[in-house]
Amino acid sequence: MSESADSLREQRRRETTRALTDAARRLTTERGFAGFTVEELCAEVGVSRRTFFNYFESKESAVFGFAAIDSRQEALETEFVAQTGELLDDFIRLTIARFELFNPLDDAPAMFAVIEQEPRLLKAAFEQLAKNERRDMDLVVRRSGEGADAELRAEVMVHTVGALVRLCMDQLLHHHSTESFSDLVSRRLEIARAVFAPSQKAD
Repeated sequence: MSESADSLREQRRRETTRALTDAARRLTTERGFAGFTVEELCAEVGVSRRTFFNYFESKESAVFGFAAIDSRQEALETEFVAQTGELLDDFIRLTIARFELFNPLDDAPAMFAVIEQEPRLLKAAFEQLAKNERRDMDLVVRRSGEGADAELRAEVMVHTVGALVRLCMDQLLHHHSTESFSDLVSRRLEIARAVFAPSQKAD
């Protein structure tokens, strides 16, 4: 298959994924999460049930936009594993690149409406967050090797960066920061390094 044909197929896949998520959120706010079936969602978008499950694991995943891995994200993660720079810096760059690729700020209003309508969906959101964190920990272990404390080090790195990301999201969503996500997270990483670095006391 030619590169252009492959790109066109990927574009169509992303458009269908977006359409399913938009429809799932609209139906949730209109009818409640239990008020529609996967089949009804598919009919709204004009795709088959089989196509739906090629894109999403569940109806909850569709509402939250948690699609099967995007090829662009796969490329970013493959690049991260192959890099040889400072591990934390490279992981931050991966985090920023994924943010810029998907920009969760665009989805925030729709997500707030869904959660307001169906608070019980928060459980699914936290489960997906935990799944994403496990995926990132696996990436870090693949990158750094499986030496002593490798999994523990990966856990600490992923959860620490995740905390910084949440602080930055709060600044962007609730405090209307004019700084970019990249600048916000990079500045907080610098501060975190200073906080956790060994003190340099004069002799």
